[in-house]
Amino acid sequence: MPLPRPAGSSVLAPAALRAPLEAGLRALGQILPEDAIERLLAYLAELHKWNAAYNLTAIRDPRQMVTRHILDSLAVLPLMRGRVLDVGAGAGLPGIVLAIGDPALHVTVLDSNGKKARFMRHAVRSLTLANVEVAEARVETYAAAAPFDRIVSRAFASLSEFVTLTASQLAPDGHWIAMKGRLDSAELAAVPANVTIREIRRLRVPGLNEERHAIIAARTP
Repeated sequence: MPLPRPAGSSVLAPAALRAPLEAGLRALGQILPEDAIERLLAYLAELHKWNAAYNLTAIRDPRQMVTRHILDSLAVLPLMRGRVLDVGAGAGLPGIVLAIGDPALHVTVLDSNGKKARFMRHAVRSLTLANVEVAEARVETYAAAAPFDRIVSRAFASLSEFVTLTASQLAPDGHWIAMKGRLDSAELAAVPANVTIREIRRLRVPGLNEERHAIIAARTP
């Protein structure tokens, strides 16, 4: 059953967020497609409006959403290619943002939460995102038609659980991209023997004075 549109929630003025978004993109050194900024602002407006009724994210301040959701997601855009699976996508983070940032990507956003999956379907329709597929399923039972070049997660689970649950979905030459805050040496050491951490990249998210990292892993040769 579709979620009703939220009633009584104020519509966010996208123009107020354009300047911090554009400044953040300059700081990231990213040049997005011509219509990407408009789509990102439209996505933010929908997320802000629906969040008031359906608690899709703990971040309430739209300016914080620019930093903590949009720019944080775009920080890993250079690591993406081909078919991308976003596990535990929530409201579409980072998957929908990545798909807007690079229309050449084909992104599947996966989440078992019905409210969040319905919101993502609404966002995909509203923004006419032909390169996004929404999958409402648990990762343990999800079966894609073809493997993925990149599997990304943003605070989905421990690194070991993330790679173990998604191993069957990764292409032979694919990579896992786990987005993390402060690194945990015990978590890194617990990675299965058949998985190799290729790189740990420090992410610098404009406006965010917190540790952010991308852990890049692949199957052990």
